[in-house]
Amino acid sequence: MKIPCLAVASLALLCGPVLHAQAETALVEPAQIIADTSLPAAQRDAQVLAARRYATFWSTSEPALARAALARNFTDRTLPAGRQQGLDGPLQASQVMRTAIPDLDCRIEQLLVAGDRVVVHLRFRGHFSGRFEQLQGHGQAVDFIATDIYRVVDGRIADNWHLEDNLTLLRQLGAIKG
Repeated sequence: MKIPCLAVASLALLCGPVLHAQAETALVEPAQIIADTSLPAAQRDAQVLAARRYATFWSTSEPALARAALARNFTDRTLPAGRQQGLDGPLQASQVMRTAIPDLDCRIEQLLVAGDRVVVHLRFRGHFSGRFEQLQGHGQAVDFIATDIYRVVDGRIADNWHLEDNLTLLRQLGAIKG
């Protein structure tokens, strides 16, 4: 069920700016939130906040946001080859992406909350003006999606199952022809 506008507005007030690293960063606003209305509001709000912090981390590469979003025992359940488990994995991946796409922006197109799960449909945009492996960007546009499923415990993401449209990304970077 869709959250009424009033509930979305109160979520915006609750989840608004986060103070970190001596700077205020507005959290990514979901374009659409769909939540199980039987959930206690505090649980729902905490789960939405964790997802917004994590999306904002991907948009800003600010480590404090990843630390605020992820549980100490965070587990990536679809860990890519070569990525470290735990908090270090996303921190490393973010730096790789930021090196290739310095203006990377992450938006939440849809956010669904049910039980202890949050599903986010993310859209990433930017320009490949940096380096990715052996490739040098020339400012070409990058636009790809990802879908994540989070298990949230005590307001933090404990588990993440994710799928990125890497084929589209690699084509846009010029790593794959076609």
